[in-house]
Amino acid sequence: MSKEEVRSYRLNSMEEPTDEMLEYVMLQVRDAAIIATQNAKEELQRRFAEMCSNISRRKKCKA
Repeated sequence: MSKEEVRSYRLNSMEEPTDEMLEYVMLQVRDAAIIATQNAKEELQRRFAEMCSNISRRKKCKA
C-alpha cells in the first residue's frame, strides 16, 4: 500500500477503507505514539534534572 493511496482516501468517502489501509494508518499511529511517549519521557527527565539542580543550588546558598 503506497502513501499516495492512503492519502487519497478520505474518511467521509462512501467506500469503506481496505484492511491494508487501516493497518497502514494504525501502524503510523503506533509509530507516532512511540515517538511522542519517548519525547515526553525525555522532557520529564530533563525537567527533573533541572529541578534537582535548582534544589541543590539553593541548599548550597543557605549553608
